[in-house]
Amino acid sequence: MQYLQPTIVVVFGLVIGSFLNVLIYRIPRHQQFIKGRSACPNCGALIMWYQNIPVLSYLALRGRCAGCKTKIPFRYPLVELLNGLAYFYFFQAYDWSIQFGIFAFLSSALIIIFFIDLDHQIIPDLITLPGMIIGLGVSFVPGEIGIVQALIGLLVGGGSLYLIAMLGDWLFKKESMGGGDIKMAAMLGAFLGWQKVLFVFMASAVIGLVVSLALMVVSARLRETRMVPFGPFIAIAAMTAVIWGDQLIACYVENFMHFN
Repeated sequence: MQYLQPTIVVVFGLVIGSFLNVLIYRIPRHQQFIKGRSACPNCGALIMWYQNIPVLSYLALRGRCAGCKTKIPFRYPLVELLNGLAYFYFFQAYDWSIQFGIFAFLSSALIIIFFIDLDHQIIPDLITLPGMIIGLGVSFVPGEIGIVQALIGLLVGGGSLYLIAMLGDWLFKKESMGGGDIKMAAMLGAFLGWQKVLFVFMASAVIGLVVSLALMVVSARLRETRMVPFGPFIAIAAMTAVIWGDQLIACYVENFMHFN
C-alpha cells in the first residue's frame, strides 16, 4: 500500500486539476461551477464521464470533441498534469501532513490565477480574498510561520505592490497595475511571510523582464503587439519561493550580506 500512495496522490491531483479547468473557464464568465455538467463550448454537447477522465480522455479523443470534432485546447491536460505533478512533489516533501494540504491548495490556487489572468487579464477575488483568510488561518498550524509573520507578510505583500502601483500610475498617467495583483501579493504574503514575498517581487520582475523582452522580439518580427499580464509571473515566482525559497534566500544572505 505504501508504494501505491504516490500514485493515489497523483491521480487525486489530476482529478482536482480537471476541476481547476472548470474554474478557469467558468469564473471569468461568471458561470455556476458547483453544479452543471461540462459541455463542448462549440457544439454544446454534454461531455460524458468517460470523456472527462483527466489526460487519458484527451489522448483517446485525439484532442478533439467527440461530437463536432473541434480541437480541444492542450491547456486542459496541461492544467491536470501541472496539478498532479505539484501534488506529487509536495507529497514527497511532506507526506500525509497539514503542510501537504496547505501547499497543495496554494499550488492549485496559483494555477487557476495563472491561466485566468493569462486569458482575461483579471485575478478573481473569489480566489485571492478567501486565500488571504486561509493563509492567515494556517499560520496557526505548528511549524508554519505564525500569525505575526503572516500578518506582516500580508501587509508587506499587498502594501508594497499598492505603493508600486501608485508610483506607476503617477509616472505613466494611467493604471499601471490592477487591484487583483495587489490582492494576490497580500494572499502570498499571508502564506509565505514577508521575506519570501519580497523574493517573489524580485523574481517576478526578473521573469517578467525576460519574457517581455522575448515577446518584444517576436512581436517585432510578426508586426503585432502582445501584452502579458503580471499575474502569471507572480505565480511562477511564488512557486519558486515555495520550493526553493529558503535555499535561495540563505544563499543571498551568505554571499551578498555577509560582511565578516
